Amino acid sequence: MKTEIKNFIDREHILSILKESKEPCAKEIREILKKSLEASQALEPSEAAKLMRVKSPDLWEEIFSAAAALKKKIYDNRIVTFAPLYASNLCVNNCLYCGFRTGNSQAVRRKLSLEEIEKETRVLCGEIGHKRLIFVVGEHPSTGADYIASALKKIYSVKVKTKLGFGQIRRVNVNAAPMSVEDLKKIKEAGIGTYQVFQETYDEELYSKLHPAGTPKSDFLWRLYCHHRAFEAGIDDVALGALFGLGDWRFEILGLLTHARELEKVFKIGPHTVSFPRLEKACGSKIGENKISGQDFKKIVALLRLSVPYAGLIVTAREKPETIRSVIPFCTQRDASTKIGIGAYSHVYNKQELEKQQFELGDTRSLDEVIGELADMGYITSFCTSGYRCGRTGDHIMKLLKSGGESRFCKLNAILTFREWLDDFASEKTKEKGEKLIEKEIKEVMEQGERFGAETKKTLCVYYERIKKGERDLCF
Repeated sequence: MKTEIKNFIDREHILSILKESKEPCAKEIREILKKSLEASQALEPSEAAKLMRVKSPDLWEEIFSAAAALKKKIYDNRIVTFAPLYASNLCVNNCLYCGFRTGNSQAVRRKLSLEEIEKETRVLCGEIGHKRLIFVVGEHPSTGADYIASALKKIYSVKVKTKLGFGQIRRVNVNAAPMSVEDLKKIKEAGIGTYQVFQETYDEELYSKLHPAGTPKSDFLWRLYCHHRAFEAGIDDVALGALFGLGDWRFEILGLLTHARELEKVFKIGPHTVSFPRLEKACGSKIGENKISGQDFKKIVALLRLSVPYAGLIVTAREKPETIRSVIPFCTQRDASTKIGIGAYSHVYNKQELEKQQFELGDTRSLDEVIGELADMGYITSFCTSGYRCGRTGDHIMKLLKSGGESRFCKLNAILTFREWLDDFASEKTKEKGEKLIEKEIKEVMEQGERFGAETKKTLCVYYERIKKGERDLCF
């Protein structure tokens, strides 16, 4: 499908919506919350803006409760974990806020070879226990589609013996520069999971100030339409995001919402995930840390959950543990055991080496620690990737998410993959917590007659016993 290239982010319209200062009444807010909870459809920008204008603390608590209930309805109580694999900090762009920018003379430039990528992967899947990665590279001729495709094939080829079974990366998402349809087809054939590109800011005027002319990233529209090209190339799972702290966070929410609605309008498929990283200090950056408070950040995440109900929301290790705890009820994914130095998983670093990193991390805890904390909070960690490999992508997954049907698969596959991880990687302390949580989750399945049929319950029990004996990758 050929798409007319025009800026569908109407800056003046968004600004006019944001200029409205009248606080909506409680009845209006509750009607919007009801719509989001019942229909699971993206809100109108004007509706999201009304939620932003709420001043009453009590009404905000209702918004937070609705966002948490919506997440539970669509995705159950599972949290998916992953790790980023930074393969290169070579970059031809000069974004003022980024440690990778070409003008940063303090950066130590490096690109991993395929052998080094294999080493990183062996640690991630064989020692830590991750099943999915986000593969990250800067924009540079040497790390284009051919390099990414070769890296994907290498990562998928790694298989490591563990305590009882084996470790293997089952899904690799990619965070890379906007590409042509032809290049996107190459990484599609190599087995890309989700294609993730952040617009950084949807305010075109601010965008032009942050991305100097003469660099590839200075082209606002080329970046804005990269997800359209992904769909044309056959990649039907795409991810949106903005870097919060560059501009008005309210503008960015409406920009993300407008972008999601555009994809739905053109392709009938919205973003599979939405990310909302906050600006953090980076070596060589010309811009300081973000000025968004913890309370405003909580509002941002809750508003995104309600505005784009079906999308997975990803909170990252940029944030401190206490911040992550405050927003995890609205989220579906988080990273853990994260290292963002190039080659950092297979090399010992005693401290964060800023000259090798894109930004500073807020949460450097191990995956085992994170999983233990999630279990304490009542969340089961899921390593499920089955939906993608069973064809639940694109239009299929959108229908399941909007109807609430995907939560059944989420619960069942979380139980099975969590059992795998506990047996292969967990410390005794975390395993004890996990055993109690799995027992509770299985009991819930068995007690829900309408949601899970007799055959499904029987299959779950059979798969569960097979996994306990060392079999791996059984799924619904």
